[in-house]
Amino acid sequence: MDIDGGLTPDLARLLRWEDSGGGWRVAAAGSGSLTLSLVTCDGGEEMEVITSAEPAVLEHVGGRLRHP
Repeated sequence: MDIDGGLTPDLARLLRWEDSGGGWRVAAAGSGSLTLSLVTCDGGEEMEVITSAEPAVLEHVGGRLRHP
């Protein structure tokens, strides 16, 4: 979340993807950033890639390597 209590842009995008049934995989993890491969729920086809250094995204992903 941002300082106003709302969602940060990257976290909002990731949560919308999850809410629509999509999954994700960690494609790369660096110092303070993640690259996520957003995949379809049915076959795991990559649809989009996002890279984020937002603390809210890092916290949401935590130690997981994929969702679901």
